[in-house]
Amino acid sequence: LGSSPGDAELRPPPEQPAAEDAAFISIQAFPALLDLPQEPEVTQVSCGSRHTAILTRGGEVYTWGWGKYGQLGHGDGASSDRPRRIQYLVAEGLRAEEVVCGPWTTYISVLE
Repeated sequence: LGSSPGDAELRPPPEQPAAEDAAFISIQAFPALLDLPQEPEVTQVSCGSRHTAILTRGGEVYTWGWGKYGQLGHGDGASSDRPRRIQYLVAEGLRAEEVVCGPWTTYISVLE
């Protein structure tokens, strides 16, 4: 078969992630109840494309979901199905006032 200028260029399929990079994260199609440590009062929730963050009345932030790019704020690229408090804020004496998730990012406004 000949090719014409209108034919699409053939390309190999995109590379699949290695098995160790493909940590299983359950995806909830419907809202689900969460058990948070010490039952803090949640004042704000924000969702990214594959992760979620909550802000508590005490200024703590908990995150969970896909974390490959560090968007969970735990100092690594690990994913988590369970909410984990961002320890960096506590260690630095910072109180979060607002949290906003982007597609692969999390933005936190803090007070010192």
